[in-house]
Amino acid sequence: MHDLVIRNGKIIDGSGDPAVIGDIAVDGQTIISVGGTAGPGKTEIDAEGLLVTPGFVDIHTHYDGQATWDSLLTPSVYHGVTTVVMGNCGVGFAPVKPGQQDWLIRLMEGVEDIPGTALAEGIDWQWESFPEFLDTLESKSHTIDIAAQLPHAALRTYVMGKRGGDHQEIPSDSEITEMARLTKEAVEAGAIGFTTSRTVNHKSADGEPTPSLTATAKELWGIAEGLKQANKGVIQLVCDFEDHDAEFELIQQMAARSGRPASITINQLPNKPDEWRRSLKMISEANEQGIQLKAQVAPRPVGIILSLQSTYHPFVMCPSYQEIVGKSLEEKVQRLQDPEFKKQLLDEWKGHSLFEMEQIWVLNDPPVYEPDSGDSIHALAKLADISPSAYALNVMLGDEGQGMLYYPALNFSAGNSDVSREMLVHPHTVPGLGDGGAHVSFISDVSFPTYLLTHWGRDRPRGDLIPLEYLIKSQTQDTASVVGFHDRGLLAPGMKADVNIIDYDELYLEKPTIIKDLPAGGKRLMQKTRGYKQMIVSGQVVMENGQPTGLQPGKLVRGQQPAPNQ
Repeated sequence: MHDLVIRNGKIIDGSGDPAVIGDIAVDGQTIISVGGTAGPGKTEIDAEGLLVTPGFVDIHTHYDGQATWDSLLTPSVYHGVTTVVMGNCGVGFAPVKPGQQDWLIRLMEGVEDIPGTALAEGIDWQWESFPEFLDTLESKSHTIDIAAQLPHAALRTYVMGKRGGDHQEIPSDSEITEMARLTKEAVEAGAIGFTTSRTVNHKSADGEPTPSLTATAKELWGIAEGLKQANKGVIQLVCDFEDHDAEFELIQQMAARSGRPASITINQLPNKPDEWRRSLKMISEANEQGIQLKAQVAPRPVGIILSLQSTYHPFVMCPSYQEIVGKSLEEKVQRLQDPEFKKQLLDEWKGHSLFEMEQIWVLNDPPVYEPDSGDSIHALAKLADISPSAYALNVMLGDEGQGMLYYPALNFSAGNSDVSREMLVHPHTVPGLGDGGAHVSFISDVSFPTYLLTHWGRDRPRGDLIPLEYLIKSQTQDTASVVGFHDRGLLAPGMKADVNIIDYDELYLEKPTIIKDLPAGGKRLMQKTRGYKQMIVSGQVVMENGQPTGLQPGKLVRGQQPAPNQ
């Protein structure tokens, strides 16, 4: 008798093959059979009329701090994600010497918009080295599997001290050798790989650029040597590509010199609307040369949520608003409803505007992430015969001050999502960039896996869809393969029993809300779903109808995971 049998589901197995109707049998943590009719099970789930997929693998999160205090890892568990990879973009909390903890918190707070007070209260700092960090993670209970990468900023400052954050300083040859040694040590202990950031958008809470921004080729290639010596690990990078070809060559050489796979963040920038195609062309050429490069892309515009509880909104720079910025939501609403104060604020907005109203929309329920220009704040204000700024303020004051606006910052230059579709179907891309655990007050892209299925597989009203089999493969087998996980992401005998059972017709992405559940009373965006019937990790049902069951079979995944027959 099998431990678990899922009966009569519509199985999309993650391979890209067409769906089949049949059973899945599980013994322990392992899938035994897929398709056909399985024998009896100690536990049986009737999946007739439901979609059965592998658990989703999210390779771009920032749960480095949250994973030390949150066993559930919300919101990812609400979106069918059974494995998360953290430590992206060169920021994290290990290795760390005594006295450096606050500096790393300030860096994470600025780069990833995670409240420093929450990090300071929530992290227990039971480690110094990266192997010790992994041991700490492994000692804690989790609902889903987690994996960690070695972040460049922490590595650099561990080796160089305060000099590591000074962009006038260049590491000595011995310091580069030490970085390479520690990189080798980390991946041999189970780090998935090494990550770095070369974007001016990444700054600490004090406004200082991330330490890795100006790292030289000698430093980066020296670290790549550590990966080569270990013959393990992957590389993840985010870059502005100011000098596109020179930066691309540096990144390509990291992958070539290390002999390890690398993935790069690719988005469409409003001021460079076609450059992403050049990047993908060069990625394709690199793969033809045997250099393993992938692009991580977003399934929708990378959008900023604007509200009175968010880090950003149209009036945040106005002097009048700065007078009330530290007050409670209720106090803000009361002041903003005062006619004189409101008029003063709207007058100030003309000289302190952060956003163009033609590029802002109301975020309703359900949220629309591919909005039409006729629904912009500017267009709606014109119909209402009031100023766009007044309309925007009224929206935010709605629902007792919890109204939200949406600004699609990237991947929306043409006013539609055709660019995202083109990126998603490219042979050398995978969905990523959801930033789970980060940007907690103004970005809610952790919902990308659910959006991928609902928008591109079923609901898109303004253009072509993408076959569901392709979408599921991209979020399971493809993402898993990018980080060297070959034991999951596919429903097949011998594979790890991570499974989603979904009422696809009813799958629904809710509007984000602001909650206060972080340590020290910190607030964050939370976005839930409807339609995930069961989520199974290592053969155990950990979520049922959107609620945790209390089971916590999640493990720390150390290093590459070979396929069962290897």
